[in-house]
Amino acid sequence: MPAHRTTMRRIKEVLRTKWICNMSHRQVSGALGVGLGTITQYLQLAASAGLDWAAVEPLSESDLERLLIKRGAGRTMVVGDRVDPDCGWIHAELRRKGVTLQLLWEEYVGAHPGQRTYRYT
Repeated sequence: MPAHRTTMRRIKEVLRTKWICNMSHRQVSGALGVGLGTITQYLQLAASAGLDWAAVEPLSESDLERLLIKRGAGRTMVVGDRVDPDCGWIHAELRRKGVTLQLLWEEYVGAHPGQRTYRYT
């Protein structure tokens, strides 16, 4: 079963707790019920976007999401430096006769020229 996506309200609270309360990752995880990997990921995204609490506090959830998560063309999402494929679409396509993972990977790479994509292996 896929994991539920953490809401931007929760991410904003993670950033506040980490930056204002100076808590460790484990303390933030215990206080908010967010995984350590999620905390690390969003702190890195905020750092790469050059954000601090003064910049994050007045932002709406949609504005914060726009700054942290860049959306690519079509059914993809850019998190960090790689373009994530739409796994739900891939799963549905693999049910069709004659469709292989290699073929879908070639379409994924071809749809994103000049961008960092995941390798086949």
